[in-house]
Amino acid sequence: MISDELYCTGARVWIPDPNEVWIAATLSEKWTPGQTTLSIEIEDSLQARQIKVPTREKLPPLRNPDILIGENDLTSMSYLNEPEVLYNLQVRFADRNCIYTYCGIVLVAINPYDDLPIYGNEIVQAYNGQDSNNLDPHIYAVAEEAFKQMSRFEQNQSIIVSGESGAGKTVSAKYAMRYFAIVGGSSHDETQKEISLVEKKVLASNPIMEAIGNAKTTRNDNSSRFGKYIEIDFKKDLTIIGAQMRTYLLEKSRVVFQAPEERNYHIFYQLCAMREDEEFSHLGLQCPEEFTYLSHGECTEIDGVDDMVEFEATKKALDILGLNKVTQQEMFKIFAAVLHLGNVSLTERTGDSSKIPSTDPALKSFCTLLGIDEDQTNKWLCNRQIQTVGETLTKPLTVAQASFSRDALAKHVYAELFQYIVTQINKSLACREKSQSFIGVLDIYGFETFEINSFEQFCINYANEKLQQQFNLHVFKLEQEEYVKEQIEWSMIDFYDNQPCIDLIEAKLGILDLLDEECKVPNGSDANWCTKMYERLTKHKHFGKPKTSRTAFIIDHFADKVQYETDGFLDKNRDAVLETQLKILRASTSEFVADLFVDKSGASDTSGAKKKTVQVRPGQKQPKGMSKASKQTVGSQFRESLRSLMTTLFSTTPHYVRCIKPNDEKAAFTFDPTRAVQQLRACGVLETIRISAAGYPSRWTYPEFYQRYRVLCKFKQIQRNDMRQTCEKVLNGLINDPDKYQFGKTKIFFRAGQVAYLEKLRSDKLQACGIMIQKHVKGWIYKKKYLAIRKSTLLLQMYARGYLARKHAQFLRETRAAIRIQKIYRGFCSRKSYYRHRKAVITIQALARGILARKRYAELLRNVKAVVIQKHVRRWLQVKKYRMVLKGIVLIQSHFRRRKARLLFKMLKIEAKSVDHIKKVNKGLENKIIELQQKIEDMKKVQKDFDNDRSKLENSQKELERLKGSEEHLRSASNKITELEEIIARLEAELEKERAEKQDLISEKSLLASNAHEKQQEQDETDKSQKEQILKLEEEMAEMKSKMQAEMNLRLDQERKQVIQEMAVEREHHQRLVKDHGRLQQRMENLLEERNAKISGHARHPSDVSSVSIDSSVPDSGINFSDEVRHNNESDFDSLRRRKKFENTESPLVTESQTVNKTGDETEKGAAEIAGSEDTKAEDRETIADDRSTILGGETSETRDGDVDDSKPANLDLGMMLKLQTRVRDLEKERNQLLKEKENVDRRPRSESQYSDVAADHQKLIELEMENARLKESLERLQKAVALGQGGNEEITNQFTALNEELSRRREECIQLKSLLASRTKDSIETAKESYGGNAEILNEDGELASAYQTLKDVNRVLQRDLELEKSGYKRKELELRATIEELKKDNNRQQDLIGQLNKVASNLSMSPEQAMQNALQFEIQRLMSENLDMREKCDQLEDKVRKLKKAVKIYSNRLKEHGVSGNSEGVSSKGKPEEGLEEDEEEEMGGKIKYQPTKNYMGMLEYKKEEEAALVKQLVTDLKPRVAITLIPTLPAYILFMCLRHTDHLNEDSRCKTLLTNVINGIKKVSKAHQDDIETLILWLSNTCRFLHLLKQYSGEKSFQVENTELQNNHCLRNFDLSEYRAILNDLAVWLYQGVVKTAKEHIHPLIVGALLEYEGIQGLSSKPSMSRQRSSSHSDTLEAPSTPEHCFENLIKTLSSWVNLMRTHGFDTLVVNQLFKQLFYFIVATAANNLLLRKDMCNWSKGMQIRYNLSNLEQWLRDNRLHECGAVEAMEPLIQASQLLQARKTAEDVDSICEMCSQLSVAQIIKILNLYTPVDEYEERVPISFIRKIQQTLKEKRKSDSSNPQALLIDTKQFFPVMFPFCPSSIGLESIDIPSVLKLGFLVRL
Repeated sequence: MISDELYCTGARVWIPDPNEVWIAATLSEKWTPGQTTLSIEIEDSLQARQIKVPTREKLPPLRNPDILIGENDLTSMSYLNEPEVLYNLQVRFADRNCIYTYCGIVLVAINPYDDLPIYGNEIVQAYNGQDSNNLDPHIYAVAEEAFKQMSRFEQNQSIIVSGESGAGKTVSAKYAMRYFAIVGGSSHDETQKEISLVEKKVLASNPIMEAIGNAKTTRNDNSSRFGKYIEIDFKKDLTIIGAQMRTYLLEKSRVVFQAPEERNYHIFYQLCAMREDEEFSHLGLQCPEEFTYLSHGECTEIDGVDDMVEFEATKKALDILGLNKVTQQEMFKIFAAVLHLGNVSLTERTGDSSKIPSTDPALKSFCTLLGIDEDQTNKWLCNRQIQTVGETLTKPLTVAQASFSRDALAKHVYAELFQYIVTQINKSLACREKSQSFIGVLDIYGFETFEINSFEQFCINYANEKLQQQFNLHVFKLEQEEYVKEQIEWSMIDFYDNQPCIDLIEAKLGILDLLDEECKVPNGSDANWCTKMYERLTKHKHFGKPKTSRTAFIIDHFADKVQYETDGFLDKNRDAVLETQLKILRASTSEFVADLFVDKSGASDTSGAKKKTVQVRPGQKQPKGMSKASKQTVGSQFRESLRSLMTTLFSTTPHYVRCIKPNDEKAAFTFDPTRAVQQLRACGVLETIRISAAGYPSRWTYPEFYQRYRVLCKFKQIQRNDMRQTCEKVLNGLINDPDKYQFGKTKIFFRAGQVAYLEKLRSDKLQACGIMIQKHVKGWIYKKKYLAIRKSTLLLQMYARGYLARKHAQFLRETRAAIRIQKIYRGFCSRKSYYRHRKAVITIQALARGILARKRYAELLRNVKAVVIQKHVRRWLQVKKYRMVLKGIVLIQSHFRRRKARLLFKMLKIEAKSVDHIKKVNKGLENKIIELQQKIEDMKKVQKDFDNDRSKLENSQKELERLKGSEEHLRSASNKITELEEIIARLEAELEKERAEKQDLISEKSLLASNAHEKQQEQDETDKSQKEQILKLEEEMAEMKSKMQAEMNLRLDQERKQVIQEMAVEREHHQRLVKDHGRLQQRMENLLEERNAKISGHARHPSDVSSVSIDSSVPDSGINFSDEVRHNNESDFDSLRRRKKFENTESPLVTESQTVNKTGDETEKGAAEIAGSEDTKAEDRETIADDRSTILGGETSETRDGDVDDSKPANLDLGMMLKLQTRVRDLEKERNQLLKEKENVDRRPRSESQYSDVAADHQKLIELEMENARLKESLERLQKAVALGQGGNEEITNQFTALNEELSRRREECIQLKSLLASRTKDSIETAKESYGGNAEILNEDGELASAYQTLKDVNRVLQRDLELEKSGYKRKELELRATIEELKKDNNRQQDLIGQLNKVASNLSMSPEQAMQNALQFEIQRLMSENLDMREKCDQLEDKVRKLKKAVKIYSNRLKEHGVSGNSEGVSSKGKPEEGLEEDEEEEMGGKIKYQPTKNYMGMLEYKKEEEAALVKQLVTDLKPRVAITLIPTLPAYILFMCLRHTDHLNEDSRCKTLLTNVINGIKKVSKAHQDDIETLILWLSNTCRFLHLLKQYSGEKSFQVENTELQNNHCLRNFDLSEYRAILNDLAVWLYQGVVKTAKEHIHPLIVGALLEYEGIQGLSSKPSMSRQRSSSHSDTLEAPSTPEHCFENLIKTLSSWVNLMRTHGFDTLVVNQLFKQLFYFIVATAANNLLLRKDMCNWSKGMQIRYNLSNLEQWLRDNRLHECGAVEAMEPLIQASQLLQARKTAEDVDSICEMCSQLSVAQIIKILNLYTPVDEYEERVPISFIRKIQQTLKEKRKSDSSNPQALLIDTKQFFPVMFPFCPSSIGLESIDIPSVLKLGFLVRL
């Protein structure tokens, strides 16, 4: 009960309205008990009204305070009534565009009729694992709640989605299943949610079911015409393993008939859209308008829907579900056959029979597609079989009966195919293993009522009655559990029980039983069934009989009274199909069709909810042998399936989604209150409100209540250690009635309206306090102001009075004189005025009296005439009234007589339909049948003769058409001859014209020759002037040349910047590949561990067996392609190089056991090939811009000196041509040499292994020949270009051609590398046989090689996709370069023309001595340049020979070592690629000062034996603990490993070097994977990996890395090994470790972010309104661990970040890496907090904005304290900072521009979302007007229309990963000073 005190003057109430349902009003007077009327004022129109209030219960509903408007949960409002629910939904939907709202346990979803960006994967991740009560209402929140309860309590769940057609049920169910498919996927990696095949199948079932079960209606373009319940099964690890679908009550009548503006099922229109496709040409499809079954609704298209595209989606879904092409074609044939069946024409014969023409094309197509006999089909479509006791009779059907039989067959065929598809879907989704639990999604029709309601609406409303009963019981149960849990006293809540209505339908002798009974009665009819219901069910309170109809009945459902028309109930319930027609289908030649219609009378229904067709023959008894199941009607089947469904729902925990259709026009975000309130009453939302309002709807925890209402309590009532006692004392003094509230264990429960009453008291108290404060403040202000004014006033008065006295004396003197003058003047004026006025008055009186007399006369005359007119008008009105009365009497008589006649006509119709009448009509029926059969035989003969004549006639017509065609051909040929003659004549005329023009040109030439002599004389005179012009032109050319040079430099700078940007993108892509590679390694290792755990008796660690899948980036020990990768500095081919690198990678096991068995000739040949390819790449690199860099593992290359000089076009052109010639000659020599070696090898006898290598060698030879031919062609093209005199502008074209050829050569080299890999694989198999005693199968006994190969294939596919992207970018560059070339050509042509003119002028001048000297110098310079190029070419050749010899010496040295001969190849060094380095950070930031003891005699090496390598890796990598490493010198393990590596380099032991590096890398990966949750371990090895990488660079011997080295450090450089490829591998490892650190850090801080940034209130006194929403489910158990408080979260976040910073600096992290890491972490922190803010309404207020800004300022201060404020973390915090500023900003029309400028980092959707969520905490805060939001939105769109960089998504992507770089950081520590501590237990190492 609501307190009477609330109905006071000014109280806000709701008043019923016929148009708006409810309107807002204000009380104009206070209501007192006993008062029957109440004065109100309408708010919108300010209209005053009087309303009647007969009783207290009839008082108008009160309105909630504005602070409660727009709540997420309707039950959190103080007043729970229908108008408040309707208004709250309207505000959220129409004003704030929020389509989801909670109503207790129900999610109300309103169809927006618009696409909203709220269903992306980022939204799924935002709701995944979160408490749905804290986030915005969403379908994902309901799905998450169901998923959470299933995982926590192992209980089955159900999501019940209901609503009327067009409300969005199907979409809601689809998104719920999509959520389960994503969060329940097989991969739980945060970086990438992969949906397995099972999830894909679950999602693929939607388009199939929509195609065959959805159709366009007047209310919805994609309306589901059946109900379905999908069970999604989960394993114990919460992954989806299968699903099952049950369907209910398919609307089969739609197959044969559609209402206007409606369509048939989508699949038919999709097939018709594919009619021109060859694959479906055999179906004989046409336009939809040509098919009867598709043209009833006269609507064959849907706006915005492409049926062809939808059909492709349907086919794709069928493929995913495993239906093969043959089965799909059979299904499409049946769908097409149904359409053709509808086009079968039925004509009337003589008598009561029908026929189908034998030449009917539709019948032929129908029979052909189904593979059935055409004659039998023709016969049994027009006849039926009647079985009697002793014989079987054939009865013809009338046209109407045959048409009904045809339609019934079509519906049956479609229903059987529909059921077959559902069965196949269930088979495809069936569980292969036992499921732990399931979540069911029920998409079922809502309550329906139309003008005419039939059997379908009856079943739908029956199902809704059952669901509403289950819903009421569940809501009541939850309310009861809450009260019992809180231990409060409560009385039984009365709620509507619809069990009597359900009993009326399904109980014994109920409606369904009577319907089934009537179906069994011979000659049963709808009228008889209706009469039986009138006789037996009239006394039931839920059953009614209409007053004006005898063929209808009324049922009082929970939502409304519905009148059902009985016409067609029996036929639809029987679902009868003629048995003869089914037999024809079962005898089909198509096995698919025959199996589809097999007799199921003896089979049981296994699905539990699937309908099956029952063959019922009306009027005949069923055979005795038929089972009971075969007699089951549709109603009985539906009742049983509904019982099964309810059993399932009662065994699960239900979650409810009620879909609301806002309007019937399908307008976006348009709310119709009338339509909405109808659906709210029908779907149970208002029932939930009523049940909640009957109890204690408002619930507050004790701390929240005290925080909100502490202003109402006195100081002596406060007990801070006992909040309950404090709240009890406060409430006892505020609310007198103890029944208005109850005290629970943790909450206070209030009756409806009490919270609003408390809010009123609080508002009054705050207002009184404010007035008191204002009174004293204003009094002090005005008193102070009064004293100042008084003092000023006294001073002013003193001076003013003296001045006024003087002025007054002067005034008195002037006044006396003025009075005397006035007296005389006024007398004169008065006399003159008197005489003038007297004369005027006399004149006016005369005129006025005349006018009045004339007016009096006119009035009398008008009165006399009016009396005459009135007399005639009154007579005419009386006559008209009499005639109208007479006409009305006649109409009443006619209507009464018509009614009597209609009643008589109805009685006659009933009598005509009686049995006696039918018997009279059917007398002599047998005689008529015999006569008709004789007539049929005669007609057949006549028809046969007619067919013969018609065939002859057709043949004659064809011959006539052929003759007409030949005649047309002859006519066209004659026309063509005429045209050719005309063309010849025209050409001859043109020839004559050309001859005449030629003669004119000859005469003109002679004239010009005569004039030339005269001009020559004039030319000599102008020589002097032309010399001056030449000098000026030379100066202009110099200026133009300088301008062109500057323009060229500018373009080169632009190219360089573009290349740098491309490198950054490539780096990011490369690191993403490393990240994916690490994830694949982890999955592979997990699978191997599971497999090894299952195998008994053989336990090998995966890393000991094969590392192909784990360390696929380890290089091959036999082939070194590092120079090839390093020297290729074209960024466009980076993806291709990585692909080659992966293809040439082998297992470390093969690397360790591999031996070189090739002959000397083969070794030399391989070395020559490699060296040659390296030289070619080095030379080609010089022809391209030198400022390009290759991103290989995060490294960058420095820009060489002399780029500008080497980029001149003339030098590049000549040098490139000479080098290509040299390259061609070298390749020809190599080719000849290889041919000779091939002949020698062919002559020598070969071993078995050599015979196996012939194919590989032959493949290499073919590839070299291809390359030779290609280079020859390029040389010829260049020579032609030079011969034609093309200048420097053609150089860009040559470079472009070289790039294209380089791409082709790279592809060809892939083939060569594959052949080398094949030879290596063969060697590895032989080695495996030797290592495992001749049994090579043990190498792959666990299938690891196959899995590794599959992993490599996946990587190759990713790289291939990247290559395609690179190609597309390359094509764009090609177009840009071509455009540049065209512009340069035009400039060149202009310059050439100018130079030509100058040359002509200069040729006529005599050459001066200075010019002769200049020409001689130019000639000498050109000669010297050519000699210089020749010398340079010779030097390059000598360097190539030296390099080849060094490689050969190194290879021979390795071979000698393998054969037992010791040797040391000193001085053979490899030059790596120069890399760009950054300055080293200060030493204090690397963990403090390093203390060491320098020793001059040490060489900086550590000696170890080969057998001690495993112990070294174990002690230094595997067993090293972070707590031990933190006591050592930073990155000491990296120094020790490098010193050991130096020893192997000193000994020139290639195998030991590679083995050590491989084992170290594998050890680091193993340790990191084993401790992937330990961030200390990951930080330790990330720092050591980076230091090891820097040491490899620093001591590589490359000059770019030796800038800061000491002389001793330069002496310690590696001499024999080029480890650039391992540097790339270590860089990838560092990236992988960096990503692991970031991932682990995110997992640690993710639970702290929301509490630390959003919920933590660091500013005391600023408190927001606590949430009053109740828990909508029981997913929050008391036994679960309570989360940390926001204060602890903030402290823990700061402590965690501080500990990580200190740990990184202790381990010697580079400052740049630390900055990148914390920039990434702060981006994640801000993105997570901002996403949570965008989904929480309780966080969007002014006080929360202040608290969030304060928390962010604390984080900024922490960054400054730790010297991280310049790392980019502050910029990453901008979105959240701007969001907090938006919450605090003023929101008026004047602030629109400032807000738009302030929120530059927020998208338009985010700004609008925050403004919509903004909720004032108190009444003094103003809400954000809708007009302001719209203005903000419009302004932002205009300003950001051209800004593509600003994001438009609602949520921030928390998975975005910034690319990481590891810049070169040299170490100042000398290797000779490193000492090994004893704690590492590395005593076997010896310092050298």
